[in-house]
Amino acid sequence: MNILTTERLHLREVTAADAEFILVLLNTPKFKAFIGDRGLRTVEHAAKYIEGRFTKSYLENGFGLWLMERAADAEPVGICGFVSRNELPDPDIGFALLPQFERQGYAFEAADAVMLYGRKTLGLSRLLAITTRDNESSARLLTKIGCVFEREIEVGGETLKLFAADI
Repeated sequence: MNILTTERLHLREVTAADAEFILVLLNTPKFKAFIGDRGLRTVEHAAKYIEGRFTKSYLENGFGLWLMERAADAEPVGICGFVSRNELPDPDIGFALLPQFERQGYAFEAADAVMLYGRKTLGLSRLLAITTRDNESSARLLTKIGCVFEREIEVGGETLKLFAADI
């Protein structure tokens, strides 16, 4: 299901057919370092992860992380969207790209559109974002889309930077 379209991207729900892509994305060095190792090692495990995380979020929250694919050729480049966490009072925006698609403006284009979608379509008034202390590129992007660093928080035994935006 297509969620939104930008100049260069389509964002849509992740499905079991995307398991191979999700397996690759979630095992990139940056994903593991800055987001965490999800323990996915097979396409079958990735398909179960999609069902238990992505699909479950769409059904329970009306949002989730969506697949970013180039409009020109439907090539998957990453994920972007909202996550609902028990530890946070508001949804948080997240994004991840395959390394070969970094530094081309895709993350900004998607995150900016996702924030607008959150406000206009989902009726959200406040968004959060979290990053590891050393993830400077994500912190810069969050600032660029209007998020402001608020404070450091503890989540799962790790100290993270918390950003927020009133949208």
